[in-house]
Amino acid sequence: MSTKHLSKGSRMPMGNKGKLRLFTNRFCPYCQRVQLVLDAKKLQYDVIYVNMHNKPDWFYQISPLGKLPALELENGDVLYESLIIVDYLDEKYIQHPLHHKDPLKKAKDKILIEQFSKVVNTMYNMLMLTTTNDDNESVISDGLETFEKELNNRQGPFYGGMHPGMLDYMIWPWCERAELLKLFSSYFRSGVLNKNKYKKLMEWKNRMNEDTAVKKTFIDTETHIKFVQSHRAGIPEYDLVNISV
Repeated sequence: MSTKHLSKGSRMPMGNKGKLRLFTNRFCPYCQRVQLVLDAKKLQYDVIYVNMHNKPDWFYQISPLGKLPALELENGDVLYESLIIVDYLDEKYIQHPLHHKDPLKKAKDKILIEQFSKVVNTMYNMLMLTTTNDDNESVISDGLETFEKELNNRQGPFYGGMHPGMLDYMIWPWCERAELLKLFSSYFRSGVLNKNKYKKLMEWKNRMNEDTAVKKTFIDTETHIKFVQSHRAGIPEYDLVNISV
């Protein structure tokens, strides 16, 4: 298991036969999705941290397109794309199921995850590419309103009911980073992200912060800010967080 993000010139770490191995990055929200599911399902796995800005040559033997996250299975096969990986994990390892058993509810949750991709893309443009305009801000506001209303219709404090489910974990990484919008957008700094407008979402976020799987991947806002600043400067600092082995 690597404790630092490996880059070009590093050696490929040896794997443990018969054990899942996750190739990931500490600051990538898509990677965080997979780790949340692995931890929520209490699976055993090794972690290899990869520098996305300067990927090792050997990584392309694992993931031919150079995509993160990548999950090496017990038999040596490799999956990539976060949503494909998490669906596989939930179907393969039936303990602690995260998707709804009801096919219709599961399908509706997948539609919401797809809808959230608009928020994801917009947040990336605002935080990483410094692209801010009224359209971007309205996309995020509209998205938050949709998910606020959805929580009002759910049976329990989470989208998954009384416990976090797949939808909760799939949108969490961007909700963890929501406070950053206040620093890089005057629109959000003006108080749009307030407790009264998004009461249910704020309560949900507080509960998610107490979840065991969330705690394992959580990064505080101050550290996220430092990373975004380093990324904007063209020298992303992936090892800002002390990684426990």
